[in-house]
This record gives sequence, structure tokens and C-alpha cells, in this order.
Amino acid sequence: MLEGMAVKIERLMIPGPAGELEALLEWDALRPASLAAMVCHPHPLFGGTMHNKVVYRAAKAALASGAVVLRFNFRGAGKSQGTYDAGRGERDDARAALDELGRRFPHLPVAMMGFSFGSAVALAVGASEARAQWLVGLGLPVESTDFSFLADCPKPKLIVQGTLDQFGPREKLQEVFDGFAPPKELRWVEGVDHFFTGKLEEVEGAVEEFLQRVAVGQ
Repeated sequence: MLEGMAVKIERLMIPGPAGELEALLEWDALRPASLAAMVCHPHPLFGGTMHNKVVYRAAKAALASGAVVLRFNFRGAGKSQGTYDAGRGERDDARAALDELGRRFPHLPVAMMGFSFGSAVALAVGASEARAQWLVGLGLPVESTDFSFLADCPKPKLIVQGTLDQFGPREKLQEVFDGFAPPKELRWVEGVDHFFTGKLEEVEGAVEEFLQRVAVGQ
């Protein structure tokens, strides 16, 4: 989905509340960005980093939608300083990364995106931050995480979930999603587990289509 693009990558360290955060900034050098996107990675205690396959696909979809994209490692992951903080400090990390996007691209609206543990962080921060206009959650771990903060969040939301997700079972996810405030969209990926094994292209396509439609207006 990146044909005809000249993707540039900048590796950087972002000042964070627990030390520097390792990050990647990507953009298409052939056209000005129409939005900014941040992608948060899955649980750092279980090997989650910004190089996770689902995170990479979400970033790729955002790039194809005309976004400048920031991925970063939470505290204690990769080269990021600090130690795991059960989601509390990780939300602060995401806000620090959002500050970096705002400093570099102050006029671009932001899409907050995340996978698994990262979806809880991205959606929570995105719901509470005026700078974030769109929310994308992939593989919501609804068995272990409370997403009720989206019950009164009026921002456009896309949720992508595997029908066999072991951490976000279909019936439970549907119940939680039904409680979210509109506008909202739920995209089921049939026959796949939490990691969207074998259907990452479908996930990427769903994210790109959503961003093109609601953020870019194409």
C-alpha cells in the first residue's frame, strides 16, 4: 500500500517522564502530511515493542493515508529508559510522545492508535486529549482492561478485533463496544486470534480505509 511513496524514517529519543523514549518517525517525502498518527505497542512484559507486526501494519496504513507516523517504545522496552508501570506511567509516556508530535507538527490533527495493551493506553490518552481527534483500537483486551472511559467520548472510533481473540472474546467485546459513545465502528476479522495471524493485511486495510474516510475525507 506504499507504492509511489518515498518513506523517510527518523530515529529519535523523546524526553519522557521516566527518561528518554526510543522512537521512530516516518513520513512520505513526496507529499505534505494531512494528519499525524501515533501507534502504541502491546504489553512490554510479554515482548511488546514498537516493532510488533500489528503495530507496523497500523503505521503502514497511516502512512498510506497521508499521515506522519510516530511509533515509540514504552518505558523499559527497547532502548527506552525507566521500568514498566502497569499502564499508568505508559499513559504519561504516550502524552510525552504526543507532545513531541505537537512540537514538530503543531497544525496537524492526530489519530491515536494502539494494539492490545497499547490500545488501552492510546484510547485512554486519546479520549482525554483535545489534540487527538480520531481513535483506533486493535485487539482490545477487554477481559482484563476497563474501557468504560469511551462511554462518553464523542470522537470517531474504529475497533478491529479477531473473532477468536483469546483476550477479547467476541461476546464480551461486543458488549463493551455497545457501551461506547458514537460515532463508532467495529470491524471483525474472521477466524483469527488476538494477533490477527494470517490476516494482517485485512487489519491494515481496515485502518487505512477508516483514516482515509474520516480523517482525510477521501
